[in-house]
Amino acid sequence: MSSSIFDLSRLRDIGWSVWDPIGLMPEGCTWRDDAAAGFEREYDTYLQNAAAQLRQGAAADDVVSYLVKVETALMGLPQRRDTVLRAQAVVQAILAEA
Repeated sequence: MSSSIFDLSRLRDIGWSVWDPIGLMPEGCTWRDDAAAGFEREYDTYLQNAAAQLRQGAAADDVVSYLVKVETALMGLPQRRDTVLRAQAVVQAILAEA
C-alpha cells in the first residue's frame, strides 16, 4: 500500500456501499445524497484507521478482525452472518485502491 493518505471520499464510498454496519443508508442512495446528509461522517474514523493499518503493513485478517470488533464490541451490534464477509470486502476494496 502506498504511503499517501487514502482519499476520504473514496473510503466513504467503500464504507457506505460495502460495510454500513448500522444500516443507515437508504436503499438506492449514496453518502453524497441529501437523504444521507448528517451521517456521512459516521464511519470515517473506523475506515481511516483500517486504511492506516493496511498502509502500515498490517495483515488483512487483522484489519478484518478490527472491523468486526468495531461493529460488535464498539457499536454493540450482534454479529450477523455477513459481518465477517462485509469486513473482508472493505479490506479488499481498500487494498484494491492502493
